[in-house]
Amino acid sequence: MSDTVLTPNVGFALLGLFSAVWITLGWYWGRKAKSFDGYVVAGRNVGLALGTATAMATWVTSNTTMAAPQLAFQMGIWGMVGYSLGSMGLIFFAPMAERIRTLMPRGYTSGDFVRLRYGRLAWYVFLLISTFYALGWLISMGMAGGILLEALTGIDYVVGMSVIMVVCVIYTMLGGLYAVIGTDYIQSVLILIGIVVVAGLTYAKIGFEPIHEALQAERPALLNLLMPASLMFLFNNLLFGFGEIFHSNVWWSRAFAFREGVGFKAYLLAGIFWGPIPIVAGAIALAAPQMGLNVPRVDMVGPMVAANLLGFWGAVAIFVVVFSSLASSLDSLLAATSDLIVEDVYRKHLAPDAGEAHLRRASVVIILVLGVAAWLLCLPRLTHLAGMIAFTGAFVGSTIWPIAAGLYWRKTNPLGATLGMVLGSAVGLASYFVVGFYVAALVGAAVSMVVVLLATLIAPREFDWRRLDESALASAPGEST
Repeated sequence: MSDTVLTPNVGFALLGLFSAVWITLGWYWGRKAKSFDGYVVAGRNVGLALGTATAMATWVTSNTTMAAPQLAFQMGIWGMVGYSLGSMGLIFFAPMAERIRTLMPRGYTSGDFVRLRYGRLAWYVFLLISTFYALGWLISMGMAGGILLEALTGIDYVVGMSVIMVVCVIYTMLGGLYAVIGTDYIQSVLILIGIVVVAGLTYAKIGFEPIHEALQAERPALLNLLMPASLMFLFNNLLFGFGEIFHSNVWWSRAFAFREGVGFKAYLLAGIFWGPIPIVAGAIALAAPQMGLNVPRVDMVGPMVAANLLGFWGAVAIFVVVFSSLASSLDSLLAATSDLIVEDVYRKHLAPDAGEAHLRRASVVIILVLGVAAWLLCLPRLTHLAGMIAFTGAFVGSTIWPIAAGLYWRKTNPLGATLGMVLGSAVGLASYFVVGFYVAALVGAAVSMVVVLLATLIAPREFDWRRLDESALASAPGEST
């Protein structure tokens, strides 16, 4: 791209600087991970400050800082407000995190819960959904990295995407969850400062009134609070946020890693701090019509506005924000998905007698394999960011009721939970193609809810909560399956 604000040389310099910083910090904090527990759940002793920072930074993905402007540019006010409702997933997970820590004091993954609560059939379905979702999220992160560098510096999409993926894989391999949480703390500070500065300067330089007048003249639909697609997206994203957080091992691994009594406060504070960020990030895109920008791809609009309006330092600021948000999510997803595969597939099926050193080596290998797989799938750049994210909505939406009901409702029917995930995913995915990307999670969650509730009302199944504490049942082999 010839009209980029930063030159490729500056882009490579920034990329090299931040890559060196994150890898060094990952190695430094990773030295604490001397055991398997340390590597995958940070010794189960993470405090409130680090806990809040890692939850918020992980949820501030590149999707937040790049897809929120895209959705504001496509859907207007409700696009960015709807995205901010993702904060409700963190807030509603706060009491669940506390309950998870209490019921499963020695647990490792969300898969452990599904297996113990519902049995192996539900477990296998859940693992398929979780793995598919994780790959979708990894792909969206890699795509965002390539798009960012291409929009700001002209560095080829494949080159930028590849470098960012390699860096995140390296420091996650080095330090596990200790490295992830440590770097998240710094990344959360950079994200908050950067987003506020960029948005503040954008509106200070142009002014609210000129932006509003340009929107009324050129794209009045963006100001329409009754736009049907926007309203559907509002509720779809609310449920998408619930589904993403409730089922994903990214958030369960933190529930297990937080010190006792920290989970509720950390997730609640993270949700409160995260809520305004998509609104602030999305508001940047509303300046595009007034600036007369030619936006070649809608997922480039945020970086392009900041770079063209604020010049060199604006481009640097948006680079820092998006690179930090990318790293904070990629590392978390790599670590949590690796934990899920090591614990639920490798140890449970292939190496039941493996020791801690063996399992840690397996985690490193799987992080590497996940990184390579995501890199290969990022190469074609098949769709825009919002479309890639929403594609997984049907799958995550279908897990909301099985997880929530399983944690709080003693009589939830295991077969109903399994069918809820299967039918919710299938019907939600069909709606993605037939209706639009903005209804997949909504439909998936609705179908799953009906199936879970009906099955439980017709054939309730009693459950003993003590069966979730697998460490206490080690002497009773039949209880954990």
